[in-house]
Amino acid sequence: QVQLVESGGGLVQAGGSLRLSCAASGRTFGNYVMGWFRQAPGKGREFVASISRSGAFANSADSVKGRFTISRDNAKNTVYLQMNSLKPEDTAVYYCAATTTTGSRRDGEYNYWGQGTQVTVSS
Repeated sequence: QVQLVESGGGLVQAGGSLRLSCAASGRTFGNYVMGWFRQAPGKGREFVASISRSGAFANSADSVKGRFTISRDNAKNTVYLQMNSLKPEDTAVYYCAATTTTGSRRDGEYNYWGQGTQVTVSS
């Protein structure tokens, strides 16, 4: 069992930056691939980025590539999402999630979810 708690969301102007954090409970954090998803009002949940168990490999959605960076610190049981050059269309609730499936972009393959943190980008 893994419990996930996100933090770091907020209101930012377009072009600004935010760093989201997701703290995981338990001693098996390193066994999980970690991902970030987001859900905008009236839309489905969208894959943002994921990172391998060791942190050596990451992938991200085309919509955030070059602007968002996912990273993890297994010693701190924490995964991060650095978001730069934010746009109004990045406004959403951001969720972190854990899976045992390598390279997954499908939310249905993620077993554990945080409660989400709101990110609002004003124009």
